[in-house]
Order: sequence, then C-alpha cells, then structure tokens
Amino acid sequence: MTTATTPFTYAEVGATARTPLPAGYHHLRVTTRLGRGRAVFRTAAEAVLDWRMHRAMTGVRIPAGTPAVAPGVRVRPAIGFGPLRLSGECAVVRVVREETTAGFAYGTLPGHPECGEEAFVVAIDEDGWVTLTVLAFSRPARWFTRAAGPLVRIVQRAYGRECGRALRGLVTRPAPPAPPAGA
Repeated sequence: MTTATTPFTYAEVGATARTPLPAGYHHLRVTTRLGRGRAVFRTAAEAVLDWRMHRAMTGVRIPAGTPAVAPGVRVRPAIGFGPLRLSGECAVVRVVREETTAGFAYGTLPGHPECGEEAFVVAIDEDGWVTLTVLAFSRPARWFTRAAGPLVRIVQRAYGRECGRALRGLVTRPAPPAPPAGA
C-alpha cells in the first residue's frame, strides 16, 4: 500500500484532480464519448475501476493478480510488443466513486520511463451522455524517453484514444445470453 513515504517521482501528487495542471510538464487531455444512459455509465465505471478497460486495449498488459483499483494499489502496466514493450510501476493516488463521476489516477514510481500522473475518469452529464477523459501531466524520466522527444507525446495521445476505443467497445458489446433455465 502507498504510504506517506511512497517514493513518487514527482511532487504534485493528486494534481490531476485540479486545474490548471502543474507547469513544467507536458499535458494531455483526451475525451471520448461512450454512449448514453446510466447502464453505460455503470458499465464504463466498473471497467475502469477493475482494469478491464486497460486489459481490453491493444498492446497493453496489466499483470494477472493486480488488485482492483484502490488507493495505494501498485500496478506495472506494460505497453508495446515484444522487445519494444515498456513498463513502469505506478501507484493509485486517488479514486472517485460518485453519482456522476468514477475513475482513478495513478502516479509514477522510480524506474518508470515517465514522471507524472495520469487519470482515467468516466462521467455522465445531465443529458445522460457518458464520456471517458484521460488526463495526464508528464515529462521524460529516462534517457530513452528524453531521446524520443515529441514521439512520446504522440504515443501518449494514441494511448488516450485507445483507452476510449477499448472502453466504448466494452460498454456497447451486448451482454452474453443467460444460460437456459435449469442449466
């Protein structure tokens, strides 16, 4: 579990909950409309909070046995394929479970290729439209992410769009049929 001594690689822990985002970082905001209605909101919120959204993404791996999202949970997401797979440990810094908003933010720990925080927040508006917003502030933390320069921001934006695509797929997929009575 994360404690006050967790060695986050940045000082602004929890800053994805406020605006403006901290200066000195690259900022990312990608919003995807998922559908409409309370059922879409509930399904999307559950999929974000139990890592199903991340597991449904192409090229993303969340280790088996990773606990559901909760403050202090550590996770080592990996992105990419084969020898081009990058990973870095993060810890959940905040979780939101409210009537119209649900999601979480995690922050980078030592060894992560980036330094900063990323939030995945599902919201339903007064008209019933449900969106996912991926919000982040980050900067390179390793030589190879510094060397990649603007390519890192392109990959991060693609990652945010892929989050929305994967979650939209999870909320629009029809439910499996119920087993026959007596089965």
